[in-house]
Amino acid sequence: MMKSLISATFALGLVVSSAAFAADRTITLAVQNMYCAACPHIVKSSLQSVAGVKAVSVSLQDKTAVVTFDDVKTNVKALTTATTNAGYPSAPQS
Repeated sequence: MMKSLISATFALGLVVSSAAFAADRTITLAVQNMYCAACPHIVKSSLQSVAGVKAVSVSLQDKTAVVTFDDVKTNVKALTTATTNAGYPSAPQS
């Protein structure tokens, strides 16, 4: 009985601690192939479809997308894959 109680407590601690390390992260992506007024809408929609994305702002003029996301639910690779699959290859802006 004591052993299973310790195991359950440990498991609960792992779940709670992973939530404690979750953080919102914001990244700016340089986005290629944006040339018209419809492009930013397509890029924004592709990014918003990624689980964990909380906010997206796309600039046609700067050819960038600023994305705020939960780094436990998604990552930069998933974001760049989403824009690339929509026809707009992207990469973190340096």
